[in-house]
Amino acid sequence: MQSAEPIYDIAHLGHIELFSNKPEASLDFFVNSLGLTESGRSGDSVYLRAYDDYEFHTLKLTASNTTGIGHVGYRCASASALHRRVTAIEALGAGIGWNRGDLGHGDAFQFRDPDGHIFEIYYDTNRYEPPPAERPALKNQAQRFHGRGAGVRRLDHFNLLAQDVGAIRDFLPRALGSRVTEQIVLDTGAVAGCWFTHNNKSYDVAYTRDSTAARGRFHHVTYAVDSREQVLQAADIFLEHGVFIETGPHKHAVQQTFFLYVYEPAGNRIEVANAGARLILAPDWQPVTWTETERRKGQAWGLKTIESFHTHGTPPAALKDHA
Repeated sequence: MQSAEPIYDIAHLGHIELFSNKPEASLDFFVNSLGLTESGRSGDSVYLRAYDDYEFHTLKLTASNTTGIGHVGYRCASASALHRRVTAIEALGAGIGWNRGDLGHGDAFQFRDPDGHIFEIYYDTNRYEPPPAERPALKNQAQRFHGRGAGVRRLDHFNLLAQDVGAIRDFLPRALGSRVTEQIVLDTGAVAGCWFTHNNKSYDVAYTRDSTAARGRFHHVTYAVDSREQVLQAADIFLEHGVFIETGPHKHAVQQTFFLYVYEPAGNRIEVANAGARLILAPDWQPVTWTETERRKGQAWGLKTIESFHTHGTPPAALKDHA
């Protein structure tokens, strides 16, 4: 249920951490095929960013014996907002606790969602300071546009899998002040998908129902480009680089995102999208609900949703079940 008074304690999605059991191949994909720039290293992790992300990093790629998501980071609107959210999360019994931050940000508070995914919220951040070779001609841009690979502009959103999306729909508004913009409700009344925003974007996180018995799995992360033509061009770039294209380019019905989905070498799903066309300006926005019958029609122009979109997540379910 939407709050009667919108809560804007969360400013925006800050970063995600992905695990890779093929770290060198994954890094090559993110730098040379997707077009991210390395901004730092620490331990088993490489920190990466798109050219117009203002923070130090938006992707933390960590070498691991598994795949999937490590954690999600959200930046709060102020130090006071951070502590308000911590109080709300602790009241829900979901808190893990504080840590001393990372290369990209200061102290952070971590918690778990009902499916076991780890989130962290923080306020103090390290803004990216481009070295001479990365300085842009226009000072209101974070980094020069280098045109490498798909040349993505910014982190846009991510999608997690969950056993009970309805529980997530109840939890995130109370924990983070999230607003539901769209949802899929099956004929049984079960929530199969839910899209949330924390600002005026149409969404920055989506949850969809896991078709397996596993918990805490990852579906995809999305980096945005400026136009549909750049999504089409990305498809050609991925083709030339030998990247597996799962589905698209095409247009979603839910949220109207123009999409292209690929797998990076470790198997994590990555989306390139022209995702900035829709904004939620209404402070009293009510969720758009899609029925099971409507979703059976497929995507916006009739493309049927590929089966792997419902079954593929990372880590593979069998490995997650035995983790």
